[in-house]
Amino acid sequence: MESPYGCSICSKAFPQKQHLKEHLRTHTKEKPYACDVCSKAFSHQKNLKIHLRIHTKEKPYACDICSKAFTQKPHLKYHLRTHTKEKPYTCDICRKTFSYQQSLKLHFRRTHTKEKQYAYDTCDKTFSQTPLQSRLRTHTKEKPYSCDICSKAFSLQGNFTRHLRRHTK
Repeated sequence: MESPYGCSICSKAFPQKQHLKEHLRTHTKEKPYACDVCSKAFSHQKNLKIHLRIHTKEKPYACDICSKAFTQKPHLKYHLRTHTKEKPYTCDICRKTFSYQQSLKLHFRRTHTKEKQYAYDTCDKTFSQTPLQSRLRTHTKEKPYSCDICSKAFSLQGNFTRHLRRHTK
């Protein structure tokens, strides 16, 4: 297909003048389509249409297996992997597989690089994962989860939930 309409900024070419006009917004950051509900603006009308589903609660893409519905078709595609167990992304170093490209990127950064993003003032330790309030509780001894039955307190919600199950057995 011939593409006579070329972008003067990045040299991409398009078969229709309208496509070039829409493309130019990636460079100009122009966002002429605004949501009447929340004023969020978009560079393409189709993106505004998808956004409006947040306000209308419209979810036109439903899973045939569990009926969970989504606002966008790619979200349904990714969801289906929870049923199929498909893991199309593989780590080149350790061969571990992932359902989502973002999960692979996160794995690589946390496992195969020396990158440590978060530091704690209290103990000078650094972590590759998002700092959790629970990590700080090891220093403050804060225990915000308290059992109404036996008054035992916990710093982690998971430990508290596990404890509550013992009372209901």
